[in-house]
Amino acid sequence: MQTPQHAFTAEQYGIRAQDYVTSAVHAGGADLDQIETVVSGKAAARVLDLGCGGGHVSYRAAPHVAEVVACDVTARMLEAVAATAKERGLANISTLEAAAEALPLEDASFDFVLCRFTAHHWQDMEAGLREARRVLKAGGRAVFIDTVAPEDPVLDTHVQAVELLRDASHVRNYRTSEWVAALARSGFAVEELTTRRLRMDFPVWIARTRAPDANAAAIRGLQNVSPPAVNRHFSIEPDGSFHLDAVTFVVRPA
Repeated sequence: MQTPQHAFTAEQYGIRAQDYVTSAVHAGGADLDQIETVVSGKAAARVLDLGCGGGHVSYRAAPHVAEVVACDVTARMLEAVAATAKERGLANISTLEAAAEALPLEDASFDFVLCRFTAHHWQDMEAGLREARRVLKAGGRAVFIDTVAPEDPVLDTHVQAVELLRDASHVRNYRTSEWVAALARSGFAVEELTTRRLRMDFPVWIARTRAPDANAAAIRGLQNVSPPAVNRHFSIEPDGSFHLDAVTFVVRPA
């Protein structure tokens, strides 16, 4: 069941679907290599790509497993993923329109749940995590990847502000400590935690969400008046490009 927030997110991303399929930032990265390693050699496995976006997790996982279900709240995103899967000859990818917080899927029906750069859009992050745990088999593994907020409140506030100005559907980049606690409450045990730094090319980052010029200017204005600690942590460059922290959690049922 979709809430008004889910509908708003779907509307925001429907018009950007193809941009995320072709996005170089989303199509590559060491985190995708890590996902491929996790599922490699599991030829009989069933995989849920939760909040699939442009489908890049699905495209990486599909050659190694029996089936991938690419799930997203945005119908037009799923149409783009289905078309791309067909072009690439990945016949074992199917699509499902659903919110992470209410999956129309049976208990313990997937060997892997993979989730990349989507939880910061969920209306209720822990409800989504509980659903991921519910559909994961007892011996399964899940991988959650997302950009995260720093633990320092000043830095946390900055990243939430710029993300919301860029994308009105943004809910929250959670801190690593918040992730660890939420995973535990949702029935997961963390096996592996990998941190990375991602460079955001400001013009590309802004264009991908089609942010209004006024919002882009507001982000630049905020960067220009931010305290030194913010500039240092995010490595803000003269053109506004900067770095975000990202974490990959490989987890199992607790």
